[in-house]
Amino acid sequence: MTIFGFEITRQKAAGADLITHFPSPSAWWPVIREAFAGAWQRGVVTPVEDALTHPTFWACVTLIASDVAKCRPKLVQEDANGIETEIENPAYSPVLRRPNHYQNRIQFYTYWMLSKLTRGNAYALKERDARGVVTALYLLDPTRVRPMVTPTGDVYYALQQDVLAGVDEASIVVPARDIIHDIAYAPYHPLCGVSPIYACGHATMQALTITDNATKLFRSGTQTGGILTAPGNIGPEDQQKLEAWWTANYTGPENVGKVAVLGGGLKFEKPTAMSFVDAQLIDQLKWDDEKVCACLHVPPYKVAVGPIPSYNNVEALGQEYYGDCLQIHFESLELCLTEGLELKATYEVEFDLEALNRMDSVQKMDAATKGVVGGVYSPNEARAKFNLKPVTGGNTVYLQRQNWPLEKLGSDMPPPPAPPPDPTLALPPAPPVKAIDGAALLTTVLKKLAA
Repeated sequence: MTIFGFEITRQKAAGADLITHFPSPSAWWPVIREAFAGAWQRGVVTPVEDALTHPTFWACVTLIASDVAKCRPKLVQEDANGIETEIENPAYSPVLRRPNHYQNRIQFYTYWMLSKLTRGNAYALKERDARGVVTALYLLDPTRVRPMVTPTGDVYYALQQDVLAGVDEASIVVPARDIIHDIAYAPYHPLCGVSPIYACGHATMQALTITDNATKLFRSGTQTGGILTAPGNIGPEDQQKLEAWWTANYTGPENVGKVAVLGGGLKFEKPTAMSFVDAQLIDQLKWDDEKVCACLHVPPYKVAVGPIPSYNNVEALGQEYYGDCLQIHFESLELCLTEGLELKATYEVEFDLEALNRMDSVQKMDAATKGVVGGVYSPNEARAKFNLKPVTGGNTVYLQRQNWPLEKLGSDMPPPPAPPPDPTLALPPAPPVKAIDGAALLTTVLKKLAA
């Protein structure tokens, strides 16, 4: 059959030429079999759904997904000088703005990251037009997709039914060129990723167990069980009656504060148990939260685990968070989209990271001002960062006149030439010189000598 402009074959038609690495989706993705050393041998599993109910794990996963999704993907082209400029292309730009008919850009990339972080894999099925250009991307349920490899090394993907993605068949096989596969971490096979729950599943389940026990304690009115003893022997029927009577009248939050009146030598004793102080539950819960943050590479203060660093440097904190946690996800997304959309050689997909510091107006203004003064930005380029209209003459890069190249600042260099005279400062013309009468001058001299 033909779907999305390419030929689809059923798995049955492929015969024995296809080798599946996992016999069924439930054998790997829905649970983490080895949440700690020896868990698989003991049959202890960590369901992904249970791990997601842990507040810190949920906060870390949703924080990463939302920070990635709020950054806009843009199509850029590299020129001969290696400078990348955002462009608009009718073949590639529409799918970046609206990946499919039922998800906008933020919903699409949020689901992409949640699928990758909770299941270890994100699969996007391509839809093509008659030209072979990708016009839509459909994210698939990672638990219903299996990578398959032929003896010759060709990769295929077995898909189960997904009506939203246009897969109406119960099971079909598509070639790798029609799937974008983003893998979280692949320690065992390059096509089979595992999520961070593989490493922090034990910590999440331990924290949930502590919380569950605390909930049960407070539900019972903080009352613990005990031993009701009698001085003589009592039969099984009397034991059951006493237990039911004590439970109905003196246990549970509704019976807190009641006074028990006992006769016949009955005594109630509480067994010795580890107190919450001895168990250090708060410290244990904090340790679990820190391990979850460490596995997801999220700074603890981002999810209210621990105090905010004392130094008030928003740029340094943001750079640390981006470099340790977000950068690998952005780089992976950009590469997957660039290769998956089959862009031209000079085209790439990049995410606009300005959205990460959208509210940090002081930092943005400081960077823009220094960029203009230093000759990096033109005034209009700096104004565009604040969504301001260009001004006349603002497309020119300015620098101060007194800046000199370093090679001209040496001590052995001759002094700069004197500037030309200013014509406006010229002297006024001299008065005309009168002609001298020689005879009159001689007569005057003789008269003075005679006198």
